[in-house]
Amino acid sequence: MKLSIFTKSVLFFLICGMPLKAQEILPDSQQELSSPDGSFNFKFYQKEIAPNKKQMYYQINYNNKPVILESELGVFIENQLFESALAITNDTTQIWSFNLEFKNVTKSKTDTIWKPVYGENSQIRNNYNELILHLEKYGKDESEEEEGHAGTSYDRRRTYEMDIVVRAYDEGIAFRYHFPETNNGLFLHITGEQTNFALPEGTMAWYERWAQGPYEYLPLKNWPDESERPLTLKLENGLVASLTEARMVDYSRTKFKLSEEEPNTLETSMYDVVDVITPYSTPWRVFMAAENPAQLLENNEIILNLNPENQIEDTWWIKPGKAFRSNLTTGEGKAAVDFAAVRNLQYVHFDAGWYGPEMKVSSDATTIDENRDLDLEEVIYYGAQKGIGVFVYVNQRALAKQNLDTLFSIYRKWGLKGIKFGFVQVGSNHWTRWMHDAVKKAAEYELMVDIHDEYRPTGFSRTYPNLMTQEGIRGNEEMPDATHNTILPFTRYLAGAGDYTIAYYNNRIQTTHAHQLALAAVYYSPIQYMYWYDTPSHYQGEKEIEFFDKVKTVWDETKVINGKIGEYATVARRSGSDWFIGTITNNDGRRMEIPLDFIEKEQDYIAHIYVDDEKVKSRTAVNILRYKVSADDVLKFDLKASGGAAVHLEKLSRNNQKNFKKLPKKIL
Repeated sequence: MKLSIFTKSVLFFLICGMPLKAQEILPDSQQELSSPDGSFNFKFYQKEIAPNKKQMYYQINYNNKPVILESELGVFIENQLFESALAITNDTTQIWSFNLEFKNVTKSKTDTIWKPVYGENSQIRNNYNELILHLEKYGKDESEEEEGHAGTSYDRRRTYEMDIVVRAYDEGIAFRYHFPETNNGLFLHITGEQTNFALPEGTMAWYERWAQGPYEYLPLKNWPDESERPLTLKLENGLVASLTEARMVDYSRTKFKLSEEEPNTLETSMYDVVDVITPYSTPWRVFMAAENPAQLLENNEIILNLNPENQIEDTWWIKPGKAFRSNLTTGEGKAAVDFAAVRNLQYVHFDAGWYGPEMKVSSDATTIDENRDLDLEEVIYYGAQKGIGVFVYVNQRALAKQNLDTLFSIYRKWGLKGIKFGFVQVGSNHWTRWMHDAVKKAAEYELMVDIHDEYRPTGFSRTYPNLMTQEGIRGNEEMPDATHNTILPFTRYLAGAGDYTIAYYNNRIQTTHAHQLALAAVYYSPIQYMYWYDTPSHYQGEKEIEFFDKVKTVWDETKVINGKIGEYATVARRSGSDWFIGTITNNDGRRMEIPLDFIEKEQDYIAHIYVDDEKVKSRTAVNILRYKVSADDVLKFDLKASGGAAVHLEKLSRNNQKNFKKLPKKIL
């Protein structure tokens, strides 16, 4: 167990019998950075925590309110190149936080607009101020020891460098550690980070133990284990905040754990060690804060902005869309294709088992299971004639066993459009690197990717947009309740797209049917799986699924209208001139109001409204209402418990305005 810097300092003074002096900020070490609009302020400084021992700290304010109190910075590295700063504790770990001296400081500004291949908005602003602290420390010169001068190695010191890169956005603060290139290349064995986050007393957290787990609303004490990221927080001053990471491509997964020494303090908890060579940058540690949860979700593009730009030169083959899962026979595959073509879905998916039992080493993902009545290439060809592409599921066991060039070349020859990676292991540095290399390899063969199980996004889909979506979410494979669904937009979806697998006819759903319709607009996933666990025969003419027919999966503009974590959420998304709105409530019924002031002024729309209504004599009990509306109107609903409403706003032409009633004061 690693001790905190404060505890180690106390031990030092106890051992040495010296009094513990009040720690004061070293004036020459202070640096500040503010966001372009001035809402965020980051302060860096050092303190002398023991004689000749300086420690790095930071603080963050948002709108002049303290949100991160004095917190530690640093990296734990086990290398023999450095003098041990912890010799007094017999700890061989080297801490890259003690006794760093400024080499120089660089400040810069960036304000650009970029257009993603697809996304929640058609263009994204990347606007931040940057501070780079160029630091250095001394270590042993191994070359001197090799020449027989080991006895003077501490007299012949070598300088080692580390940068702390800080970016201040209007949406949040991000920072990371960077180790510059050296002449011979410096190997780093990173065993952990000293990075912690001291929060104001009374802070509450939406704790989640694993990526597909339930949420608990807990104080920062007595957690049963570490918590997933993003970790969304509620501060006593009314602000909401979130801790997460970006650009985690070649590192070890980190979660958050409670400090054993400091109250209200979270520490980064790494899954495993990391072995790399300089130049090298750790992932971004990201802190977001907002006045309300809706603003927090709208700001999630900070994660994409912290990643490199698209590296795929020709992206014509990357096509978002809606997907339908088929059973594993040729006949059912063709029926799924027919259903997809009629219902304006773009893909059919063949899940686990098509190449044999997925957990067996003997199962070969280059061939179809001989015990199945499935001609996959025939279904792929049949789908292509109707404009329907095909995805297949492949367990990571099979992916790791095969040469990926061999496997992916076969899939491209078959005409597959994408792969869902299943049962992935992404905690360690090794498997995290493997996963992202596999996505890059898939891009070489023009294959889209959906990663399932515990993987959570950190923005890699900007760099390799063939990574369309990922699970890392408690979705309809577990059939969560409506309260869970109202937590997700402000927790998991801060990280990026989530493959929730929207259901409709299955009798295990824990929400109303209108709630499931609304999820297609509330939740973002460029490949959106619809009708999970359903078959074409489940459809019996229900008219309201026209919303699923018309809804898109990527957007030109997104507005988060309102939200309260664990209670309700309303999201509006624009594609072309049409808007799609989803509003959901938790396990309680509630009155919801949706102002339409975000739509085009002086323009009438027809509002196609899909809402729960017990008076409708159908097994789904969803009513369809159509009204003429404008930007001055407010949609008002009394939502059922676990319910919701979906709305499609379509522009009305001037010669087609007499056929629709005006909006009443209250919709159902």
